Amino acid sequence: MITNLENWGDIPVLHISEENFTNNAPVVFFLHGFESAKEHNLHYAYQLVNKGCRVIMPDAHLHGDRDIELDQIQISLRFWEIVLTSIEELGKLKNVLKERGYDNGQKIAVSGTSMGGITTLGCLTAYPWIDAAAIMMGTPGFVNLAKDQMTLVEQRGFKIPMNEEEKKKMFDTLSIFDASKQLEKLENKPLFFWHGMKDEVVPFAPTNKFVEDLIEQYGDAQIEFMKEKSVGHAVSRKGMLRSTEWLANRLA
Repeated sequence: MITNLENWGDIPVLHISEENFTNNAPVVFFLHGFESAKEHNLHYAYQLVNKGCRVIMPDAHLHGDRDIELDQIQISLRFWEIVLTSIEELGKLKNVLKERGYDNGQKIAVSGTSMGGITTLGCLTAYPWIDAAAIMMGTPGFVNLAKDQMTLVEQRGFKIPMNEEEKKKMFDTLSIFDASKQLEKLENKPLFFWHGMKDEVVPFAPTNKFVEDLIEQYGDAQIEFMKEKSVGHAVSRKGMLRSTEWLANRLA
């Protein structure tokens, strides 16, 4: 297995593959969680590469090799800036994939945990070229989640550095990428979801409702939802193994 640290444009990535891979190997862009970094998900890459997938793992804005040493409150207040930047940067990474000869019509997937799962759902509204996605601990309801986050910050005694007009502008922008309001963009799209039912960071209920709505509208042939009753905000080994197996099968 070959693991290279590369810069794709101004984005640091880990590029993981095998020596015998051709340039036509299926590709997975894997997005990490909040206050994590690209290398923290190498166990996913290990499973995917062993199943024949080339894996590209970028550092999100303000994370990993792009860290600017913000404290927890400072970076928390920039959560949605990070998500929106990551959605935009996926398009840049796709362009570099083509420039480097790794995009030759094969299937391409996006996957991620927590903030990476949230970002993945946003990417699905923006990029029709995504062939499949695996979302772990992600939620599509961007506006509702942002409002809940702001309420929590204010309850802790911190002031949100935005006036009402600025908040409205942010909510309007987030709504553009809210997959729960754009189910038609997910028709016939293979999707895997994993969520712990005791998750107190990214609530289980909105994800569950979203998956139910998708299945009601389009059926369950393209969707798998793995729920774990006793698990919180941490993907179990069973979830990791199933998500990578499912994704590799959809890309074969």
